[in-house]
Amino acid sequence: MPQSHLFTPFKVGGLSLDNRIVIAPMCQYSAADGCMTDWHLLHYGSLSLSGAGLLTIEATAVEPEGRITYGDVGLYSDANETAMARVFDAIRQWSPIPVAVQLAHAGRKASTEVPWKGGVQVAPESPHGWRTVAPSPLPFAPADAAPTALSRGDLARIRDGFASAARRAARLGLDAVQIHNAHGYLLHQFLSPLSNQRDDEYGGELANRMRFPLEVFDAVRAAFPADRPIAVRVSGTDWIDGGWTIEETCVFAQELEKRGCAAIHVSSGGLAPANIPLAPGYQVPLARRVKAAATMPVVAVGLITEFDQAEAILAAGDADFIALARAVLYDPRWPWHAAAHFGAQVRAPNQYLRSQPRELKSLFKS
Repeated sequence: MPQSHLFTPFKVGGLSLDNRIVIAPMCQYSAADGCMTDWHLLHYGSLSLSGAGLLTIEATAVEPEGRITYGDVGLYSDANETAMARVFDAIRQWSPIPVAVQLAHAGRKASTEVPWKGGVQVAPESPHGWRTVAPSPLPFAPADAAPTALSRGDLARIRDGFASAARRAARLGLDAVQIHNAHGYLLHQFLSPLSNQRDDEYGGELANRMRFPLEVFDAVRAAFPADRPIAVRVSGTDWIDGGWTIEETCVFAQELEKRGCAAIHVSSGGLAPANIPLAPGYQVPLARRVKAAATMPVVAVGLITEFDQAEAILAAGDADFIALARAVLYDPRWPWHAAAHFGAQVRAPNQYLRSQPRELKSLFKS
């Protein structure tokens, strides 16, 4: 059987990955004051044994007000760092999987209830709420409290918060950082003209709307070791007329690449309610457009659930990596099963070697 694209090793910056399967960041809303808990030990411990090429820690806030919910993970305090070290050290003891962390700020989409309790905004005066911030004083939903428009001093504080979190990630030994510029959170809010209506050098034309996200990238790149990669997650489009477009995404990708961005993860939407054409692989055309515009590796994501579907995306050259989110929650051994399907090999812990079916004697590698 020809070698599968999905199980061909790949190098991103100085980081070598066994295969092209990456686990996307997925918020768990189960932290306490920004600190990881036993849930994260169980959750990431399980995913670290999946056989994927890379595991990405969920959106991790760079300041308390940057959390999506009161249950979000942060990396803005010593206590946060200590709690994450406990989880990461456990992973490292039992799994060789490279681990990245997604650094984020929710902006106007912060201060919300956890999803299983409705996910609506929590009022600023409530115990679990706070006043949100954004490029402009425009709420995400009509019923939300309007965010406070960020001053230049606020921008400097948040930029420095991203850099500080990157330094903490480096101390923890994390292998890579992903900066969250997608799904309607703060950096995406600067990029989209729907949420950024500033009249200073951070608003208006595309170069101005990209300015703060690029400043954040530069700060993180300077703060994180040069031999470890920095990636960026973007929304390729808002799916709304007059919003952020795939053409602008391609320009942004080129600017990031000039600054040393090692990879770009192409998602979409999240800025405001939109009619999104949900279907298997619906975001792959966006990844294809970005791949044509830039030379850095591109990650495709979104309703990619089948083994042959993932393989076909890579074989067509539409992307370099496949990101799994809900699919790997449903089947934490998805990479094992994909390797069996293609006659490839995947890493498994010694404790699980006996699970290898007799007809797949070469499935596991040490």
